[in-house]
Amino acid sequence: MSKPAHKIRRGVLQVTIWRNHTDKGTYYSVTPSRGYKQGDDGWKETDSLGSDDLLPMAKLLDQADTWIICQQQADQKAKKDAAATAA
Repeated sequence: MSKPAHKIRRGVLQVTIWRNHTDKGTYYSVTPSRGYKQGDDGWKETDSLGSDDLLPMAKLLDQADTWIICQQQADQKAKKDAAATAA
C-alpha cells in the first residue's frame, strides 16, 4: 500500500489524505477515522463516529480541504515550471 500524503489528527480522530496519480493528473482523496482501544488487542480504527465526534471531525475535514487546495496549487506551479524548463 502506498504511503499517505498527509495525516491530520485531533485526539482519537484522524483524517488521512491520499495522493493519487492517474493519466488525467493528480487527485486527492480523504479517509476519516476514529481510533478506539479494544481490550488487550491494542488500538483499532473505525469509520464510525459518535455524535461528539461530528464537529471535531468537520474541523479536521476543513483543515484537510485547505491542505489539499495548497497542494493542488503547488502541483500546478510545479507543472508550469517543468513545462517552462522543457521549452
